[in-house]
Amino acid sequence: MTMIGRMAMLLAGASLLACASIAQAGTVRVTIAEYSKDTGPYFKEAAEAFQKANPDTKVEIEVVPWDNLQQKLTTDISAGTNADLSIIGTRWLLDYVSQGVVAPLDSYITPEFKASFIPTFLSPSVMDGKTYGLPIAASARAMYYNKDVFAKAGVTEFPKTWADFQAAAAKIKASSPDVAPFGLQGKEIETDVYFYYGMWSNGGAIVKDGKSGLDSQAAIDAAKLYKGFIDGGLTEPGVTSYAREDVQNLFKQGKVATVITAPFLSGQIKKEAPDLKYGVAPIPLGPNGKPFTYGVTDSIVLFENSKVKDEAFKFLAFLFSTEQRTAFDKNEGFLPVNAAEAKDPYFADDPDKKVFASLLPNAIFAPVIPGWEDIAQTTSNAIQTIYLGKGEIEPTLKEAAAKVNGILEKK
Repeated sequence: MTMIGRMAMLLAGASLLACASIAQAGTVRVTIAEYSKDTGPYFKEAAEAFQKANPDTKVEIEVVPWDNLQQKLTTDISAGTNADLSIIGTRWLLDYVSQGVVAPLDSYITPEFKASFIPTFLSPSVMDGKTYGLPIAASARAMYYNKDVFAKAGVTEFPKTWADFQAAAAKIKASSPDVAPFGLQGKEIETDVYFYYGMWSNGGAIVKDGKSGLDSQAAIDAAKLYKGFIDGGLTEPGVTSYAREDVQNLFKQGKVATVITAPFLSGQIKKEAPDLKYGVAPIPLGPNGKPFTYGVTDSIVLFENSKVKDEAFKFLAFLFSTEQRTAFDKNEGFLPVNAAEAKDPYFADDPDKKVFASLLPNAIFAPVIPGWEDIAQTTSNAIQTIYLGKGEIEPTLKEAAAKVNGILEKK
Protein backbone atom coordinates (compact mmCIF):
# COMPACT_ATOMS: atom_id res chain seq x y z
CA MET A 1 0.00 0.00 0.00
CA THR A 2 1.32 3.41 -0.90
CA MET A 3 2.05 6.13 1.65
CA ILE A 4 -0.90 8.09 0.32
CA GLY A 5 -3.16 5.04 0.77
CA ARG A 6 -2.01 4.53 4.36
CA MET A 7 -2.56 8.23 5.13
CA ALA A 8 -6.05 8.03 3.66
CA MET A 9 -6.84 5.04 5.85
CA LEU A 10 -5.50 6.81 8.94
CA LEU A 11 -7.52 9.92 8.17
CA ALA A 12 -10.63 7.83 7.60
CA GLY A 13 -10.06 6.06 10.91
CA ALA A 14 -9.56 9.36 12.70
CA SER A 15 -12.75 10.66 11.15
CA LEU A 16 -14.67 7.60 12.33
CA LEU A 17 -13.29 8.02 15.85
CA ALA A 18 -14.27 11.66 15.84
CA CYS A 19 -17.79 10.77 14.73
CA ALA A 20 -18.00 8.11 17.42
CA SER A 21 -16.88 10.64 20.00
CA ILE A 22 -19.53 13.09 18.84
CA ALA A 23 -22.17 10.33 18.95
CA GLN A 24 -21.22 9.40 22.52
CA ALA A 25 -21.19 12.96 23.69
CA GLY A 26 -24.57 14.48 24.51
CA THR A 27 -25.77 17.89 25.57
CA VAL A 28 -28.62 17.92 28.07
CA ARG A 29 -30.53 21.18 28.16
CA VAL A 30 -32.38 21.97 31.39
CA THR A 31 -34.89 24.76 32.02
CA ILE A 32 -34.92 25.74 35.67
CA ALA A 33 -37.53 27.79 37.55
CA GLU A 34 -35.92 30.49 39.67
CA TYR A 35 -36.93 30.07 43.31
CA SER A 36 -34.37 32.49 44.72
CA LYS A 37 -31.09 34.17 43.87
CA ASP A 38 -29.38 30.94 44.92
CA THR A 39 -31.22 28.70 42.43
CA GLY A 40 -29.05 29.38 39.40
CA PRO A 41 -25.72 28.98 41.20
CA TYR A 42 -26.86 25.69 42.78
CA PHE A 43 -27.86 24.09 39.46
CA LYS A 44 -24.75 25.32 37.66
CA GLU A 45 -22.56 23.84 40.40
CA ALA A 46 -24.54 20.58 40.21
CA ALA A 47 -24.08 20.51 36.43
CA GLU A 48 -20.32 21.01 36.80
CA ALA A 49 -20.08 18.23 39.37
CA PHE A 50 -22.07 15.89 37.11
CA GLN A 51 -19.91 16.72 34.09
CA LYS A 52 -16.73 15.90 36.02
CA ALA A 53 -18.07 12.41 36.64
CA ASN A 54 -19.57 12.15 33.14
CA PRO A 55 -17.18 13.95 30.77
CA ASP A 56 -19.06 12.75 27.67
CA THR A 57 -22.17 14.69 28.70
CA LYS A 58 -22.56 18.45 28.77
CA VAL A 59 -25.34 20.04 30.82
CA GLU A 60 -26.67 23.47 29.88
CA ILE A 61 -28.73 25.26 32.53
CA GLU A 62 -31.24 27.99 31.67
CA VAL A 63 -32.83 29.80 34.63
CA VAL A 64 -36.26 31.37 34.05
CA PRO A 65 -38.33 33.48 36.47
CA TRP A 66 -41.44 31.64 37.68
CA ASP A 67 -43.77 34.30 36.28
CA ASN A 68 -42.38 33.71 32.78
CA LEU A 69 -41.92 29.94 32.92
CA GLN A 70 -45.28 28.69 31.71
CA GLN A 71 -45.40 31.07 28.75
CA LYS A 72 -41.83 30.18 27.78
CA LEU A 73 -42.57 26.46 27.89
CA THR A 74 -45.75 26.91 25.86
CA THR A 75 -43.83 28.84 23.20
CA ASP A 76 -40.86 26.45 23.16
CA ILE A 77 -43.02 23.31 23.02
CA SER A 78 -45.06 24.72 20.13
CA ALA A 79 -41.85 25.48 18.23
CA GLY A 80 -40.19 22.18 19.13
CA THR A 81 -37.30 24.06 20.73
CA ASN A 82 -37.93 23.04 24.33
CA ALA A 83 -35.14 21.77 26.56
CA ASP A 84 -34.71 18.08 27.41
CA LEU A 85 -35.67 18.58 31.04
CA SER A 86 -37.69 21.28 32.74
CA ILE A 87 -39.13 22.18 36.09
CA ILE A 88 -42.89 22.68 35.93
CA GLY A 89 -45.69 23.26 38.40
CA THR A 90 -47.08 19.77 39.01
CA ARG A 91 -50.54 21.26 38.49
CA TRP A 92 -49.60 21.70 34.79
CA LEU A 93 -48.60 18.08 34.36
CA LEU A 94 -51.94 16.62 33.29
CA ASP A 95 -52.17 19.06 30.39
CA TYR A 96 -48.67 18.07 29.27
CA VAL A 97 -49.44 14.37 29.62
CA SER A 98 -52.67 14.71 27.62
CA GLN A 99 -50.72 16.56 24.90
CA GLY A 100 -48.13 13.78 24.81
CA VAL A 101 -45.19 16.14 25.31
CA VAL A 102 -43.68 14.55 28.44
CA ALA A 103 -42.19 11.08 28.63
CA PRO A 104 -42.96 8.49 31.32
CA LEU A 105 -39.92 7.69 33.45
CA ASP A 106 -40.85 4.17 34.57
CA SER A 107 -38.38 2.39 32.28
CA TYR A 108 -35.58 4.26 34.08
CA ILE A 109 -36.87 4.08 37.66
CA THR A 110 -35.64 1.14 39.68
CA PRO A 111 -37.53 -0.11 42.76
CA GLU A 112 -34.71 1.22 44.94
CA PHE A 113 -34.85 4.65 43.35
CA LYS A 114 -38.64 4.81 43.74
CA ALA A 115 -38.39 3.75 47.39
CA SER A 116 -36.06 6.64 48.13
CA PHE A 117 -38.94 9.12 47.81
CA ILE A 118 -41.47 10.15 50.44
CA PRO A 119 -44.71 8.86 48.78
CA THR A 120 -46.72 12.00 49.66
CA PHE A 121 -44.56 14.03 47.29
CA LEU A 122 -44.03 11.49 44.51
CA SER A 123 -47.69 10.51 44.07
CA PRO A 124 -48.91 13.78 42.44
CA SER A 125 -46.69 13.03 39.43
CA VAL A 126 -48.09 9.52 38.93
CA MET A 127 -50.97 9.27 36.44
CA ASP A 128 -52.63 6.09 35.19
CA GLY A 129 -49.91 4.11 36.88
CA LYS A 130 -47.09 5.92 35.08
CA THR A 131 -44.56 8.32 36.62
CA TYR A 132 -44.25 11.47 34.52
CA GLY A 133 -42.14 13.64 36.80
CA LEU A 134 -40.04 13.75 39.93
CA PRO A 135 -40.74 16.16 42.82
CA ILE A 136 -37.95 18.71 42.52
CA ALA A 137 -39.50 20.98 45.15
CA ALA A 138 -41.93 20.20 47.96
CA SER A 139 -43.65 22.49 50.36
CA ALA A 140 -46.59 22.96 52.69
CA ARG A 141 -48.23 25.96 54.33
CA ALA A 142 -48.57 27.18 57.91
CA MET A 143 -49.06 30.50 59.70
CA TYR A 144 -46.07 32.53 60.86
CA TYR A 145 -46.72 34.92 63.74
CA ASN A 146 -44.81 37.71 65.46
CA LYS A 147 -44.30 36.63 69.06
CA ASP A 148 -43.59 40.13 70.38
CA VAL A 149 -46.75 41.58 68.84
CA PHE A 150 -48.88 38.77 70.21
CA ALA A 151 -47.30 39.11 73.66
CA LYS A 152 -47.95 42.87 73.68
CA ALA A 153 -51.61 42.13 72.94
CA GLY A 154 -51.73 39.70 75.84
CA VAL A 155 -52.22 36.68 73.57
CA THR A 156 -50.00 34.04 75.14
CA GLU A 157 -51.14 31.04 73.12
CA PHE A 158 -51.53 31.08 69.36
CA PRO A 159 -55.23 30.84 68.42
CA LYS A 160 -56.36 27.42 67.26
CA THR A 161 -59.56 28.53 65.48
CA TRP A 162 -60.53 31.40 63.19
CA ALA A 163 -62.94 32.65 65.85
CA ASP A 164 -60.11 32.84 68.38
CA PHE A 165 -57.86 34.41 65.76
CA GLN A 166 -60.42 37.16 65.11
CA ALA A 167 -60.50 37.93 68.82
CA ALA A 168 -56.70 38.02 68.95
CA ALA A 169 -56.60 40.29 65.87
CA ALA A 170 -58.82 42.83 67.61
CA LYS A 171 -56.46 42.86 70.60
CA ILE A 172 -53.45 43.32 68.31
CA LYS A 173 -55.09 46.23 66.54
CA ALA A 174 -55.74 47.91 69.89
CA SER A 175 -52.26 47.32 71.31
CA SER A 176 -50.19 47.78 68.12
CA PRO A 177 -52.14 50.10 65.80
CA ASP A 178 -49.25 50.29 63.31
CA VAL A 179 -49.25 46.51 62.79
CA ALA A 180 -51.85 44.75 60.64
CA PRO A 181 -52.95 41.60 62.49
CA PHE A 182 -53.58 39.49 59.38
CA GLY A 183 -51.27 39.67 56.36
CA LEU A 184 -53.58 38.82 53.46
CA GLN A 185 -52.28 38.11 49.97
CA GLY A 186 -54.42 39.44 47.12
CA LYS A 187 -52.22 39.51 44.03
CA GLU A 188 -50.55 37.12 41.58
CA ILE A 189 -49.69 33.44 42.08
CA GLU A 190 -51.49 31.68 44.96
CA THR A 191 -54.04 34.44 45.51
CA ASP A 192 -56.63 31.70 44.99
CA VAL A 193 -54.82 29.37 47.39
CA TYR A 194 -54.78 31.99 50.14
CA PHE A 195 -58.57 32.03 49.85
CA TYR A 196 -58.75 28.22 49.88
CA TYR A 197 -57.26 28.20 53.39
CA GLY A 198 -60.46 29.76 54.68
CA MET A 199 -62.61 27.58 52.41
CA TRP A 200 -60.90 24.33 53.41
CA SER A 201 -61.19 25.19 57.08
CA ASN A 202 -64.96 25.37 56.52
CA GLY A 203 -64.98 21.94 54.90
CA GLY A 204 -65.09 23.13 51.29
CA ALA A 205 -63.44 21.72 48.19
CA ILE A 206 -62.07 23.34 45.04
CA VAL A 207 -63.86 20.75 42.88
CA LYS A 208 -66.38 18.20 44.11
CA ASP A 209 -68.16 15.63 41.96
CA GLY A 210 -66.84 17.38 38.88
CA LYS A 211 -68.28 20.77 39.86
CA SER A 212 -66.74 23.95 41.26
CA GLY A 213 -66.91 24.47 45.00
CA LEU A 214 -66.83 28.27 44.71
CA ASP A 215 -70.59 28.59 45.17
CA SER A 216 -70.64 26.35 48.27
CA GLN A 217 -71.50 27.62 51.73
CA ALA A 218 -67.90 26.95 52.76
CA ALA A 219 -66.62 29.33 50.06
CA ILE A 220 -69.21 31.97 50.97
CA ASP A 221 -68.25 31.73 54.65
CA ALA A 222 -64.55 32.01 53.79
CA ALA A 223 -65.16 35.13 51.70
CA LYS A 224 -67.19 36.67 54.53
CA LEU A 225 -64.39 35.84 56.97
CA TYR A 226 -61.67 37.47 54.87
CA LYS A 227 -63.80 40.45 53.85
CA GLY A 228 -64.55 40.95 57.55
CA PHE A 229 -60.83 41.21 58.26
CA ILE A 230 -60.43 43.75 55.44
CA ASP A 231 -63.43 45.88 56.42
CA GLY A 232 -62.42 45.77 60.06
CA GLY A 233 -58.99 47.22 59.32
CA LEU A 234 -57.31 44.00 60.41
CA THR A 235 -55.26 43.51 57.22
CA GLU A 236 -52.70 45.66 55.45
CA PRO A 237 -54.43 48.37 53.36
CA GLY A 238 -54.97 47.52 49.69
CA VAL A 239 -54.54 43.74 49.89
CA THR A 240 -54.92 43.33 46.11
CA SER A 241 -51.62 45.17 45.68
CA TYR A 242 -49.68 42.57 47.65
CA ALA A 243 -48.27 39.36 46.17
CA ARG A 244 -46.88 36.54 48.31
CA GLU A 245 -43.38 38.00 48.52
CA ASP A 246 -44.80 41.42 49.37
CA VAL A 247 -46.75 40.11 52.37
CA GLN A 248 -43.74 38.10 53.49
CA ASN A 249 -41.64 41.26 53.36
CA LEU A 250 -44.22 43.09 55.48
CA PHE A 251 -43.94 40.31 58.04
CA LYS A 252 -40.14 40.50 58.07
CA GLN A 253 -40.44 44.26 58.58
CA GLY A 254 -42.84 43.82 61.51
CA LYS A 255 -45.70 45.50 59.66
CA VAL A 256 -48.04 42.51 59.72
CA ALA A 257 -48.39 40.16 62.68
CA THR A 258 -49.12 36.99 60.68
CA VAL A 259 -48.69 35.51 57.23
CA ILE A 260 -49.57 32.11 55.80
CA THR A 261 -46.73 30.80 53.68
CA ALA A 262 -44.12 28.11 53.11
CA PRO A 263 -41.09 26.78 55.05
CA PHE A 264 -38.69 28.91 53.02
CA LEU A 265 -39.70 32.04 54.93
CA SER A 266 -37.82 30.74 57.99
CA GLY A 267 -34.53 30.87 56.13
CA GLN A 268 -35.28 34.34 54.81
CA ILE A 269 -36.01 35.60 58.32
CA LYS A 270 -32.75 34.19 59.65
CA LYS A 271 -30.82 35.99 56.91
CA GLU A 272 -32.79 39.22 56.57
CA ALA A 273 -34.47 39.80 59.94
CA PRO A 274 -32.46 37.84 62.51
CA ASP A 275 -33.86 39.82 65.46
CA LEU A 276 -37.48 39.01 64.61
CA LYS A 277 -39.02 36.69 67.18
CA TYR A 278 -41.51 34.51 65.41
CA GLY A 279 -43.34 31.23 65.70
CA VAL A 280 -44.95 28.82 63.24
CA ALA A 281 -48.39 27.32 63.86
CA PRO A 282 -51.05 25.42 61.91
CA ILE A 283 -53.54 27.49 59.93
CA PRO A 284 -56.52 28.22 62.21
CA LEU A 285 -59.27 25.62 62.23
CA GLY A 286 -62.84 26.14 61.13
CA PRO A 287 -66.10 24.72 62.50
CA ASN A 288 -65.25 21.16 61.45
CA GLY A 289 -62.06 21.20 63.56
CA LYS A 290 -60.05 19.30 60.92
CA PRO A 291 -56.37 20.29 60.52
CA PHE A 292 -55.03 20.74 56.99
CA THR A 293 -52.27 22.26 54.95
CA TYR A 294 -51.73 23.01 51.29
CA GLY A 295 -49.33 20.46 49.84
CA VAL A 296 -47.28 21.70 46.91
CA THR A 297 -44.85 20.01 44.58
CA ASP A 298 -43.05 21.19 41.51
CA SER A 299 -41.91 18.45 39.18
CA ILE A 300 -39.01 18.07 36.82
CA VAL A 301 -40.02 16.33 33.60
CA LEU A 302 -38.35 14.72 30.61
CA PHE A 303 -39.77 15.84 27.27
CA GLU A 304 -40.80 13.21 24.74
CA ASN A 305 -38.89 14.87 21.90
CA SER A 306 -35.55 14.74 23.75
CA LYS A 307 -32.78 13.06 21.75
CA VAL A 308 -30.70 12.41 24.87
CA LYS A 309 -33.18 10.72 27.22
CA ASP A 310 -30.61 8.34 28.74
CA GLU A 311 -28.17 11.14 29.57
CA ALA A 312 -30.99 13.37 30.80
CA PHE A 313 -32.29 10.78 33.24
CA LYS A 314 -28.76 10.10 34.45
CA PHE A 315 -28.54 13.79 35.38
CA LEU A 316 -31.95 13.54 37.06
CA ALA A 317 -30.75 10.60 39.14
CA PHE A 318 -27.72 12.66 40.16
CA LEU A 319 -29.94 15.56 41.25
CA PHE A 320 -32.00 13.18 43.39
CA SER A 321 -29.06 11.68 45.23
CA THR A 322 -29.31 12.35 48.97
CA GLU A 323 -26.30 14.68 48.91
CA GLN A 324 -27.67 16.84 46.11
CA ARG A 325 -31.23 16.87 47.46
CA THR A 326 -30.04 17.93 50.90
CA ALA A 327 -27.96 20.75 49.44
CA PHE A 328 -30.83 21.97 47.25
CA ASP A 329 -33.49 21.90 49.97
CA LYS A 330 -31.22 23.61 52.50
CA ASN A 331 -30.45 26.18 49.83
CA GLU A 332 -34.10 26.94 49.02
CA GLY A 333 -35.88 26.12 52.28
CA PHE A 334 -38.03 23.31 50.90
CA LEU A 335 -39.15 20.14 52.67
CA PRO A 336 -37.31 16.88 52.02
CA VAL A 337 -38.65 14.62 49.28
CA ASN A 338 -36.02 11.97 49.93
CA ALA A 339 -36.54 9.70 52.97
CA ALA A 340 -32.82 9.58 53.79
CA GLU A 341 -32.55 13.34 53.46
CA ALA A 342 -35.37 13.80 56.00
CA LYS A 343 -33.17 12.21 58.67
CA ASP A 344 -30.61 15.00 58.40
CA PRO A 345 -30.60 17.01 61.67
CA TYR A 346 -31.16 20.18 59.66
CA PHE A 347 -34.66 18.92 58.90
CA ALA A 348 -35.33 16.43 61.69
CA ASP A 349 -34.44 18.82 64.55
CA ASP A 350 -35.76 22.11 63.14
CA PRO A 351 -38.85 23.24 65.12
CA ASP A 352 -40.31 25.19 62.19
CA LYS A 353 -40.05 22.30 59.76
CA LYS A 354 -41.53 19.95 62.36
CA VAL A 355 -44.73 22.00 62.28
CA PHE A 356 -44.96 21.71 58.49
CA ALA A 357 -44.08 18.01 58.55
CA SER A 358 -46.74 17.31 61.19
CA LEU A 359 -49.40 18.69 58.84
CA LEU A 360 -48.42 16.61 55.79
CA PRO A 361 -50.74 13.66 56.59
CA ASN A 362 -53.63 16.12 56.14
CA ALA A 363 -52.20 17.89 53.08
CA ILE A 364 -54.59 18.98 50.32
CA PHE A 365 -53.05 19.23 46.86
CA ALA A 366 -54.37 21.22 43.93
CA PRO A 367 -56.63 18.91 41.90
CA VAL A 368 -54.94 17.28 38.93
CA ILE A 369 -57.40 18.40 36.27
CA PRO A 370 -57.10 19.95 32.80
CA GLY A 371 -57.41 23.70 32.66
CA TRP A 372 -56.19 24.21 36.21
CA GLU A 373 -54.48 27.53 35.52
CA ASP A 374 -57.67 28.96 34.01
CA ILE A 375 -59.61 27.79 37.06
CA ALA A 376 -57.08 29.35 39.43
CA GLN A 377 -57.17 32.66 37.55
CA THR A 378 -60.99 32.72 37.53
CA THR A 379 -60.96 32.19 41.28
CA SER A 380 -58.37 34.91 41.86
CA ASN A 381 -60.33 37.37 39.75
CA ALA A 382 -63.49 36.74 41.77
CA ILE A 383 -61.69 37.02 45.09
CA GLN A 384 -60.06 40.30 44.08
CA THR A 385 -63.48 41.66 43.08
CA ILE A 386 -64.80 40.80 46.55
CA TYR A 387 -61.76 42.19 48.37
CA LEU A 388 -62.09 45.47 46.47
CA GLY A 389 -65.78 45.72 47.33
CA LYS A 390 -66.73 45.74 43.65
CA GLY A 391 -69.04 42.74 43.89
CA GLU A 392 -71.33 41.11 46.45
CA ILE A 393 -69.96 37.86 47.82
CA GLU A 394 -72.60 35.31 46.80
CA PRO A 395 -73.32 36.58 43.26
CA THR A 396 -69.61 37.00 42.53
CA LEU A 397 -68.77 33.49 43.71
CA LYS A 398 -71.71 31.95 41.86
CA GLU A 399 -70.65 33.67 38.64
CA ALA A 400 -67.10 32.42 39.11
CA ALA A 401 -68.36 28.89 39.84
CA ALA A 402 -70.34 28.94 36.58
CA LYS A 403 -67.20 29.95 34.65
CA VAL A 404 -65.19 27.19 36.33
CA ASN A 405 -67.87 24.65 35.50
CA GLY A 406 -67.67 25.79 31.90
CA ILE A 407 -63.92 25.15 31.93
CA LEU A 408 -64.43 21.72 33.50
CA GLU A 409 -67.08 20.76 30.93
CA LYS A 410 -64.83 21.66 27.98
CA LYS A 411 -62.06 19.33 29.09
